[in-house]
This record gives sequence, structure tokens and C-alpha cells, in this order.
Amino acid sequence: MDVMTLKDHRLVADTRYTAIRYERRPVLDRTGQPVEGLTNAWIWLNNPAQLNSYTTEALAELILAFRDASCDRGVVAVILTGAGERAFCTGGNTKEYAEYYAGRPQEYRQYMRLFNDLVTGILTCDKPVINRVNGMRVGGGQEIGMACDFSIASDMANFGQAGPRHGSAPDGGSTDFLHLFVGIANAMESCTLCEPWSAYKAQRLGLLNGVVPVLRIDGAFVPNPAVVTDRWIDERGSIVYGDLLTGSAFAAAKARIASGQIDLAPLDRAVDALATKLLHTMPDCLVKTIESVRKKKLEHWQRNAETNRAWLALNMMTEAKAGFTAFNEGTAGRREVDFIELRRRLAQGYTWDDEMFSRIHPRQDGSSGGRA
Repeated sequence: MDVMTLKDHRLVADTRYTAIRYERRPVLDRTGQPVEGLTNAWIWLNNPAQLNSYTTEALAELILAFRDASCDRGVVAVILTGAGERAFCTGGNTKEYAEYYAGRPQEYRQYMRLFNDLVTGILTCDKPVINRVNGMRVGGGQEIGMACDFSIASDMANFGQAGPRHGSAPDGGSTDFLHLFVGIANAMESCTLCEPWSAYKAQRLGLLNGVVPVLRIDGAFVPNPAVVTDRWIDERGSIVYGDLLTGSAFAAAKARIASGQIDLAPLDRAVDALATKLLHTMPDCLVKTIESVRKKKLEHWQRNAETNRAWLALNMMTEAKAGFTAFNEGTAGRREVDFIELRRRLAQGYTWDDEMFSRIHPRQDGSSGGRA
């Protein structure tokens, strides 16, 4: 049988990744054995010290990584994940935002070109994309996660948005995608209130394909102790399955978590098992089916991405500058602007000047700028 000489369709030959990791790992057959000549492409956000927030350099490399995986004829599936146990991705790097992009809308507009190209690259990848959610999926991390075709999560992961609390809007995909997963009422709450969802709640609402316990205590895997994992009704008649515990119950749960150890091996097995199922399909029919389902997300994304990019850039002159600077310079528990003082000063006709930023910025002594 003749074998044709294949052309190289990559954008860059032999890309050297430094801000992220790119690995080819075996794809397994139904007996759990590696399949010769075929792999899965694992793409790792590799900034665990900053909760796998992506820098400008990481975005550029992620774009190339998805193109490499898309063009690799031996790749069955792409797995997008993060290094460590705490976070898949918490969005853009707020230190970079505060120290470089704040007050520079033209620069941030170019940055958002990279981010938009990454989301588009995920949505147009020629291979199925699995989000291995090893920890927090927040902000832009939530958005690139939803761009993926499948999501399987550690049950220690939390999900949500942060934009309106820290000076932005979730216009990097959440306002386009989230309602398609969870309905408009739940999407509205998540995007505006920025309250975290547990993995179990996210799965119940339709955001995830699977949730895997990863906490090992006394040799056995147990569900996340900080989450209600039994179906029950509270005194008001509300279903609270999947809700995060609060108060003393949460404190007790944290102590129980501290007594155990996180082991992500079950998450890896679940991801491998999904890839094995994808392996046993017709490749072109699989990709066409995925592309047809993706169209619902693409319709919203392509309609809004460029105007959202322009608004997000201009917002770097006002609320984003204030919010990201507050987060970067604030202390634990004091990483947000004084929302009340901001609203009060805007209502009185004050403009966005240095005094405004000073008045609403959290102080190191735990106070805010306060009233004039």
C-alpha cells in the first residue's frame, strides 16, 4: 500500500513551550492498554503559584498548542488542564493586568485579540476537547472551560465568575455560553453575583459531564466534605444538593479536608475513559457531530467577541483599572474596591481621576478611601 507524503499544516514548526506544557500521552484501548501510533494531546496551564492564571505569553502559546494538536493526525482528543491541585484556571493574570494593562486600553485590546483567538481555537479545534478541571475554574478559566466540548471535574473544584466584583464583565465567553448550559436564570445569577458553585451544583445544573471524588481519607476516596452531596430539602422547601456549606459546618468540613490528601488519579482515569470512548468512533463523523453542536456556542461568540473586546479595552481606563489594582495591592479579605463609595461618588458627579481611585482603593490598614 502506498503511503502519501504528508504536508505540515502547523503555524510554527517545533514550537518551544515555556509558559505552558504540551505533552502527548497514550490513548488507551478498552483493556486499558496504550494504543500504538495514537495519543492524546495534554495542554497544561502551568502557573500554579498564581492559580494557573494565564499571562500574555501563555495565551500565545495556548493558541499554538491547540493548532499543533488540531493538526496532529495521531491525536484522538485534546485535554486542557492546569498544573497542581488548587486550580484549573482563575482567568487572566491580575498582577499583569494591574501593573501593565490598567490604563492602557490599546494594549489590552491587543491582549484580548490573543484571548479571543484562543477561545476561537478551542471552538474550531479539529479534535474533541476535554476540560480536565483539577481545581477552581473561575473568571476567564470558566470561559475557556466552557469553550471545551466536555468537562470532567475534581469534586474539590469550584466554578464561577468574578468580573463585576473586580472591575470587568464576563464577556470573554460566559455571557455567550453559560445560559446554553444552565439556563438564563442561573447564568444571570452566576455572571452578576459572582458566587461560587461547587462541582456537584455545576453538574446538577448541566455544566459538567462528570464529577470525581479526589479526597483520600484513611485510604478511601470521600466526596468533598464542604458540599451537600445528599439530596435533601431545607426548612423552606428548597433543594440544596450541591450547595457549599457555611458557618460552623464549613469550618468542620475544612478540618476534615485537612486530614486527608488530594489524589487526582481518579480524575485522570475518568478523562482517559472518556477519551477511550471517543477513540471508538468514526473520526470524521465524530468531528462533524461536535462541530454541529458547537455551532450554538459559535453563533453567540462570533456575534459578540469583537464588540466585547473593544468595551473590555476601554474599561481598563475606569472600573477595571480600579478593580484589578485593588485585587493586586489589597490584603487578604481586602481585595475589592469600596463599592458603596464608588456608587456614591458617581451619583454625585465625580469623574474618574486619581482622587476617585484613591478614595475607593482598599487601604493596607483595612479601611477604604472613604468619603471626601
